[in-house]
Amino acid sequence: MAKEDKQFVTEITSQSEDFSRWYIDVIKKADLMDYSPVRGCIVFKPDGYEIWEHIQQDLDRRFKETGHRNAYFPLFIPESFFQKEKDHVEGFNPELPWVTEAAGEKLEERLAIRPTSETMIGHMYERWIQSYRDLPVLINQWANVVRWEKRTLPFLRTSEFLWQEGHTAHENEAEAREETMKILDIYRDFVENFLAIPVIVGQKTPSEKFAGALDTFSIEAMMKDGRAVQAGTSHYLGTNFAKAFDIKYLNRENVQEFVHTTSWGVSTRLIGALIMVHGDDRGLALPPKVAPKQVMIIPIGPPKTRDEVVGRADELFAQLKKAGIRVGIDDRADVRPGWKFNEYEMRGIPVRLEIGPRDMENGVCVLVSRISGEKKVVQQDQLVEEVTAMLDQVQQEMYDRALAFRESHFYSVDTLDEMKANIEEQRGFTLAGWCGSEACEDAVKQETGATSRNIPFDPQVEKELCLVCGQKANHTVVFARAY
Repeated sequence: MAKEDKQFVTEITSQSEDFSRWYIDVIKKADLMDYSPVRGCIVFKPDGYEIWEHIQQDLDRRFKETGHRNAYFPLFIPESFFQKEKDHVEGFNPELPWVTEAAGEKLEERLAIRPTSETMIGHMYERWIQSYRDLPVLINQWANVVRWEKRTLPFLRTSEFLWQEGHTAHENEAEAREETMKILDIYRDFVENFLAIPVIVGQKTPSEKFAGALDTFSIEAMMKDGRAVQAGTSHYLGTNFAKAFDIKYLNRENVQEFVHTTSWGVSTRLIGALIMVHGDDRGLALPPKVAPKQVMIIPIGPPKTRDEVVGRADELFAQLKKAGIRVGIDDRADVRPGWKFNEYEMRGIPVRLEIGPRDMENGVCVLVSRISGEKKVVQQDQLVEEVTAMLDQVQQEMYDRALAFRESHFYSVDTLDEMKANIEEQRGFTLAGWCGSEACEDAVKQETGATSRNIPFDPQVEKELCLVCGQKANHTVVFARAY
């Protein structure tokens, strides 16, 4: 490797030296974002925003296939709306920014900048829903929200972030619960198969559920530093918001009833999770399905053959683009190939395509996998098929590697002392028994810094005793330190 290439790579802190610093180095070097002049807010640069666009497009397709439609609701929410649902306002009040003046005059009522839209949507549903014929209401919103975080981290926890929030209304509990679980499974399938991130699916404990929900369900992902990221949530709200906003309908027996509602969402924190799950000391590593560029073509060879090689590279570019593959080409003459190789590895592009004069003579080119480093010589007349196969292989390998990492950092403990020792010595998730007492859950947090992530649907091992009090365990719980 050339000296300049080594210097380039060492600009990224190694994960083992300082994971947090590594994360910031990668997102800056990969040109995904920049800091804005407003504390806790970031600017999405084109590559970062394009990752979000691919997330948005695939999820939007899934939502629409299940009957949901998009709408948009106001950014500003009257303070009185929050007072209608006590648990909701208590849950969000510490993070709410307020607008008190406009056009030089003090407002009669403070307006919150949207932290989530249950209250505004509840107000509108009360106007829209009159009869069972109006149900179900299946609406999703793509929007920005603001939660004035005290500690921020780009993509994972910012004062303003982008997300989708679904809000549905149903005739009865059974239909609303079916919707809640349907969306949870959409999230699981999307995160595992599109983002190549394995998740643990389960129910939140009462202290960790969404403010105002009866039940909250989540998917939890493990980062390479062993911490958890809540990758998506789906909430069964029961009739809480319906009663607060008087959302009633005339049922099939001509009797007034309250609707049952749900809400659910994922956000741009998925971008942070992608980086932390798949990245390595070479930089970013992106699953092909979400990568802004899936293939980067790099022509190589002496100056005398440059025009001919670049011409053929352009033809290969056109073939791949026509096949629907997101492809780029770097034919700059004043940048060495070795520097380009490192640059696009650092940016996480799944497959590199190299072509030189000898390759042209033989009718071949070279494909290189970002994940395994495998180099494969392929026939140019089979390029689309070979590239597609390698992209599929990279996608699967990334999921398999993330799953293997999680399994090797997932521990089972029986006592709080075991958990404390484990968390100090290891990184990862811990499976333990819990009696259901909030005091025991708080003790875990105070002693270890870990919180309950969820009560997994498939815990693999059922724990018999609570790790804190030693009494009968009513639940087997995943605990972890989290972002």
